[in-house]
Amino acid sequence: MSKKLQPEINIGVIGHVDHGKTSLTTKLTNTNTDKHSDEIKQGISIRLGYADTCFYKCKKCSGLQAYGVSKKCILCESDCEIIKKVSFVDAPGHETLMAVMLSGATLFNGAILVIAANEPCPQPRTQEHFSALKMHGIKNIVVAQNKIDLVTKEQAQENYKNIKKFLKDEGYEHVPVIPTSAHFDVNIDALVYALLETIDTPDYKTKEPLKMRVVRSFDVNKPGIDISKIKGGVLGGAILQGTLKKNQEVYLYPGIKKPIKLKVTSLSSGKDSFDEVRVGGLVAVGTDIDPVCMFGDRMAGQLICDEKSKPLVGSRMQIKYHKIERLLESNQKPLAISENVVLIIGTAANIGTITKIKGNEIDIVLKKEAVYYPKEKIAISRLINNRWRLSGYGEIK
Repeated sequence: MSKKLQPEINIGVIGHVDHGKTSLTTKLTNTNTDKHSDEIKQGISIRLGYADTCFYKCKKCSGLQAYGVSKKCILCESDCEIIKKVSFVDAPGHETLMAVMLSGATLFNGAILVIAANEPCPQPRTQEHFSALKMHGIKNIVVAQNKIDLVTKEQAQENYKNIKKFLKDEGYEHVPVIPTSAHFDVNIDALVYALLETIDTPDYKTKEPLKMRVVRSFDVNKPGIDISKIKGGVLGGAILQGTLKKNQEVYLYPGIKKPIKLKVTSLSSGKDSFDEVRVGGLVAVGTDIDPVCMFGDRMAGQLICDEKSKPLVGSRMQIKYHKIERLLESNQKPLAISENVVLIIGTAANIGTITKIKGNEIDIVLKKEAVYYPKEKIAISRLINNRWRLSGYGEIK
């Protein structure tokens, strides 16, 4: 029996709508992350998708083709060895779903920026998603120049030059660009190699007090189940620091009207169950909370912590604001008192109203209570032409 492995890192898959993010994630993980009925109907990602996979390397072969996501080598068909297990977070690319992407970026250790070869670079969401990575200080990025099967050699080369210019202008000229075609499995081996070389496993703070951000929540019970067999709700997300054990008692903030003390009834990652999980990768936490409270991602944006890592809770905050200069559309006019903004605090979206501006220091009153830590970075979006556009970020004082 193979040893159960917990994913080491979270890799975001980001980029403009319809550039092939979900198709590429499916090729890397053998899992279609568009599972919600509306996603299937509309053909776009609406919620954060997630899937785990292992990166393998053939012991006998050399070169890029020795790498992949299969247990068997595609060249010699011999068994491959596992190099690393990772979690992928597939973020929506549609302009109306920017808040969903920003909530996922909080969890990324690195990212694949997917840019279609058959469209000019950069597209609007390409710029916004990239700016979100910069805001969170994520430097470990690989660009997948996708859909090269739809263009000529000359068009692909011209698009490649535009991508490199875009990266250089942003100060990321070191980022590798891998031409890919998710539809025809082109250069998946080279992409895996680039990810292994680019995104290292951080030196995690496993001894620190527990902090876990929640991005999904579920009721896993099937209709008609016997009441004696009903399981508690499940929280899905990523541990940012510390460890979590089965049967451990922890806190859920902000909870429902007030913080909730809960008991961990199960821990899993992918198809594997664990008695203890650490920081790194995505995990599902079974709880003793009524599953009705978890249905339909009702607990998305919450925080799991222990006694030593309880957050601040409040409906007012003061931030030091930094606008992103390249996002010209959302920054043509300065922020104004009484203006409404959307704040992404951890994995939670919240609406706030600006009450005071003094230089780059801004006071905001929130529509609902938020949980946060001092000096935490939050994304700020403004309403431009009836669309919420990323404008900059703030550091909580």
